[in-house]
Amino acid sequence: MRNMIRHVFLALVIAALAALTSGTAAALTVSPQLDYPVASISPANGALVGVAHPVTIRFATPVLDKAGAERSVTVATPGGSFSWNGDRELRWHPNGYLPADANLTVAAGGVRSDFRTDSGTTADADMSAHTFTVYVPGAPPRVMPASMGKPGRETPVGTFPVMEKDRTIIFDSRTIGIPLSSPEGYYLQGEFAERLTTGGVFVHSAPWSVDDQGHQNVSHGCINLAPDDAEWYYNVVRIGDPVTTHW
Repeated sequence: MRNMIRHVFLALVIAALAALTSGTAAALTVSPQLDYPVASISPANGALVGVAHPVTIRFATPVLDKAGAERSVTVATPGGSFSWNGDRELRWHPNGYLPADANLTVAAGGVRSDFRTDSGTTADADMSAHTFTVYVPGAPPRVMPASMGKPGRETPVGTFPVMEKDRTIIFDSRTIGIPLSSPEGYYLQGEFAERLTTGGVFVHSAPWSVDDQGHQNVSHGCINLAPDDAEWYYNVVRIGDPVTTHW
């Protein structure tokens, strides 16, 4: 009887070891996840945007296989590149601008967005000439006197798509690191404003600097326009229209 029990025990041990070296090992094998659910695509479906509007795909979960996620994205226009903002936000950048007056489609993870670009309105801020020139296709350029960032608070150089439009907005110097108690501090209501950067650079109406516009740069980094010019630009510009700043 003891020998029989011993043989049964050994048989169970051998079976358990076999499971550990085969079935258990197979169960620990994890296949990479290639299908990542998409939370949103921007521009949104049905949107009308400027030709510099970024194409952004936001995933619902962190993406481990970034190259695989990029391959899953389809953009209905040739030429471009990808960049990531963290593990959930993927951006596609065209080579130059998106085509003007075009219907475009972006698809990823079973989500699709069909949007349209405008005719290609652009703006040029010349910080040396103190001008802000807007080019609307089919119309003569509109050259407006402007004032940009003063020494030490220079307006950044580059091309920036308009991120948002605000009919009225509060400008608070604390958002750019200047206390209200500072001689440079301010807290005031602005009008006809277009955001260019997350750091607080706007194009906006600035009646307080009209005498300087066209002559010298006196702002804290924003592009100051006279009220009538700022209202006109607010009415013609769209989200995604590019603004290029330079010396």
